[in-house]
This record gives sequence, C-alpha cells and structure tokens, in this order.
Amino acid sequence: MSIFKEIQEQPERIFEMIRVEIRENVGEYLSELMKVELTRFLGRESYERVESNVDHRNGSYDRNFTLNGIGDIQVDVPRDRDGKFKTQAIPRSKRYESELCQDMSMMFLAGVSTRTLSMLSKRLIGHKISPAEVSNANKELIGSVENWRTRDLSGDPIKYLFLDGVNFDMHIDGSIEKVLVLVAIGVTETGHKRVLGFQAGDRESAPTWREFFKDLKKRGLDGSKMVLGVMDGLSGLEKVFKEEFPKAKVQRCQVHVARNVLAKVPKKLKKAVADDMRSIFYASSKQKAIEFFEIFTESWRQNLPSAVKCLQNSIEACLTFFICPEEE
Repeated sequence: MSIFKEIQEQPERIFEMIRVEIRENVGEYLSELMKVELTRFLGRESYERVESNVDHRNGSYDRNFTLNGIGDIQVDVPRDRDGKFKTQAIPRSKRYESELCQDMSMMFLAGVSTRTLSMLSKRLIGHKISPAEVSNANKELIGSVENWRTRDLSGDPIKYLFLDGVNFDMHIDGSIEKVLVLVAIGVTETGHKRVLGFQAGDRESAPTWREFFKDLKKRGLDGSKMVLGVMDGLSGLEKVFKEEFPKAKVQRCQVHVARNVLAKVPKKLKKAVADDMRSIFYASSKQKAIEFFEIFTESWRQNLPSAVKCLQNSIEACLTFFICPEEE
C-alpha cells in the first residue's frame, strides 16, 4: 500500500519506476542474448560435455552501456577461457549507442558546448557524460564531415554555381566565434542542388577564391558544361571565376545588388524603389527588363542619382540569366 500512497503524493514517480523497470529488462535481455551468442560460438550448451579439448565458458563480467531513449543499463558479458569470444550485441570499445553519439554531435553542431552537454546528459539519459567523452564522440563526426567535404565531384555535371560567404558559429579555443566560410552550391543538369564545398576564408580575397575553385576542380568539378556562376559584385571574385571557368557567364546576385541600391535610398522611398527594381528583375524577357530599367532611371535619376548609378553599374550582370531556357 505504501507504494500506491507514494504515487498518489508524487504521480511522476510512476514514470521513474517504469524507466527503471525498462532498463532492468533491457539489461537482462541483452545479457541473455550474449549467452546465446557464446553458446553458438562454443557449439554446445552449458554443462554439455565433449571429449575433445575445446574452449570453455569462463564466467562473466559486469558492464554499463548507455542506450538512446533508455539510459544507463547494466549487463553481464560472458567470457570464454581462451579469450576469443567477442559479442556483437554491444560494441566492445564503446560505452554509448552510436545514435546517442550522433545526437550529441548534432547538439554540438547547433552550438551547445561540451560542458552544457555534459550537464544535460544526466537529465536526459540518467548518466553524466564528461566533456571529454562528448569531445571524443564529436571526433567521429569530424571525420565523417571531412570525408564528405573532400568527396569526389565528378558524378554530376554542374550547370549553375552559387557562390557566397556565410558566417557560421564555430567552437574555437573553448568559445563560440563567428567565422566567415566560403560556400559553393551547384545545380545539376537535372535541377538538383548540391553543396559542393566550403572552407574558411576572406570573401574579399581573390587568391582565397582561386584556391577554393582549384580545390573544387581537383575533386572533379567539371566547368565545361557550366552556364552561370551566381555571386555578389566582388570584382576580384568575378575576375577569378571567369579565369577558372572561362565558358561560364557571371550572374550577379540580384539580392545583393538590390540591398546595395536600397542602402542609398531614404527610408520613405525604399518600398517604391524596391517595387520598381522587382519589375526589372522579374520581367518576362531581357528586352522588357531593359525597358523597365530605363523607366527606373528616368523616375529616380534626379532625386536618387547615387542609387541609379549603383544599379546601372550592375544591370548587365544582373540580367545574364536570360540566356537560360525559360523553364529553368
């Protein structure tokens, strides 16, 4: 009766009891599973005698293992006398299920520090994971990411290439810092987007972009079928792109151009100017876009000469995309 009284006073206790029972049952199940493994390994049941001098059972040892969604369980791992038996039920050199390591790595990537993950682990899985253990789990992720980052790119011919510099939060010397990363996203001939590569670097530096392009080509990126490179108005970037991919045209990013133009426009006129630019960029043909640009120039040249000049400097590169088929 005391247990029911305790549950009435603290209803959440029933869930803790269920978790404990589940952990015990899972531990017992895995222990029995490993005994079956050993039986198959030895080729005979317990206490079954054989005439030849073969391997024998040699007791067991206790071991803790943490499962995702269940927590810390205790198992009895059986041993053989010759030390040749290795269970497949639980990884030999790991204390945690691989999915748990993946979850920790994803939280780490989202910006949660190793120290915070260590504190959360006790609450989430009933077992405190040290910051060092979190770091070890992340090392496996780093290897996988590096293999992906340096993968072969020769499989899918790239038709369009989007280039930009993006700020990411990164763990550096125990703190989170913003680091600018150069990113290349390709679009295949079938319309599928692929993140082709990324590396830390200065987006204003032409040599850095050249090194980035050479790495992409070294990994198999073929520029012979590339039609457009979409980027902002960095002169150094455009120059290097044309040299590294001479068959491709440059399409200046309309978002960056519009942002630069609007930076020269008073707040009360921003909406009207933005609407006029949208008419240019969403025109049905290049001819129509040029007509809208001429209207834009006449409308704003007197009151906003610097904004008109800014758009004028980029208008040709903003309309390169009209060389592509309409369906794309």
